[in-house]
Amino acid sequence: MNNFHYQTNELYCENISLTQIAQEVGTPTYVYSLAEIKERANSYQQTGSSERKTVCYAVKANQNPRILEILRDAGLGADVTSGGELFLALHAGIAPEKIIYSGVGKRRDEINMALDANIRALHVESAMELDVIAEIASERQQIVRIGVRVNPNISVETHPYMSTGETLHKFGVTPETAVSLLHTAREHPYLQPVAVAAHIGSQITDIVPFAASAQFLTNMAEELASSGIHLNYIDVGGGLGIDYQSPTSSPQIVDWVTAVSTPVHQAGFDIVMEPGRSIIAPTGMLLTQVEYLKIQGKKPFLIVDAGMNDLLRPTLYKAYHPIMRVQQSEADLIDYDIVGPICETGDTFAQKRQLPATKAGDLLAIGQAGAYGYAMSSNYNGRLRPAEVLVDGDQYTIIRQRQSYEHLLDGIS
Repeated sequence: MNNFHYQTNELYCENISLTQIAQEVGTPTYVYSLAEIKERANSYQQTGSSERKTVCYAVKANQNPRILEILRDAGLGADVTSGGELFLALHAGIAPEKIIYSGVGKRRDEINMALDANIRALHVESAMELDVIAEIASERQQIVRIGVRVNPNISVETHPYMSTGETLHKFGVTPETAVSLLHTAREHPYLQPVAVAAHIGSQITDIVPFAASAQFLTNMAEELASSGIHLNYIDVGGGLGIDYQSPTSSPQIVDWVTAVSTPVHQAGFDIVMEPGRSIIAPTGMLLTQVEYLKIQGKKPFLIVDAGMNDLLRPTLYKAYHPIMRVQQSEADLIDYDIVGPICETGDTFAQKRQLPATKAGDLLAIGQAGAYGYAMSSNYNGRLRPAEVLVDGDQYTIIRQRQSYEHLLDGIS
């Protein structure tokens, strides 16, 4: 997070004070660093063989159209999981041959949309899904490139809601089923098997299970080759985590790319990877203002104008995010509960978080909020979605306007 730093006791994003942004744009507002986005995207692009690697950004992490355009310009493709994400990727100008479509519940209209765009591949996650795709392909008389998502059954250390690669999860299929589906695809006149894929989970900070999954997929692809199915690429997924409490201790992107690429390239396959959080999370902060200081018994609450509708992760996952004052202070440290205005007890960003003495009107910045922040926001409690701002040096651009109350009537006839 070198692009967020203090200068004369004031928190800056690149060369702009967050106080200035709050005064001119209001709060709550997401603030992103363009330099940080480019730097982290380039870390994926510039590690290893670029000719045999496709980096497909996981659109679900942050789907702001301007950010997708920046990643497109950096050479990234897209991993999409819905028709909406596919629409956004195409709208951003991402080349269809760099788009893969994952997800357990693809609708027929979404499959047709993907075939209209002629994306690189559909990654199948059940036998029935393959049947539906085969039926649509036959109706259209169009060759459809198929990957199969496999569960390598590798246990990982992360929140249970973010573990996805074991047999108890809804995602993917067993290795035996994957082999069967690929053989079925090979025999179909309009299906072309091109890949095996895995995604073992999200927010994983240990590189070892990723390397094990990549080796598992490589072994599987080699065995398929011996039976006559020669795949084009191996998709090792994403899920590389960051250290929210100590950002400088986060695993290095270069180490992850090297670990997952080595077995794949040694076996002669191209590789696809699907990073999301590790690119975008450290590039953003949620800027919020303290509305009230409330003492409940002996417990001090800072009630801010951002809520769980703006940043759901602390409520959903009990996730830690660093929180800092925009104006540095040498006042005594106090243990605050930092909460939002939503009518839910779970609307809490932090409990017993130490900050210098803080009052109404002070600005706070919630760090590491670039991923799964705005993307998971909602209008719960009639709250308006926040603005999004992109900082480039000493200039900023509003890349998404704050909603107005009239937006709450969208779709009403």
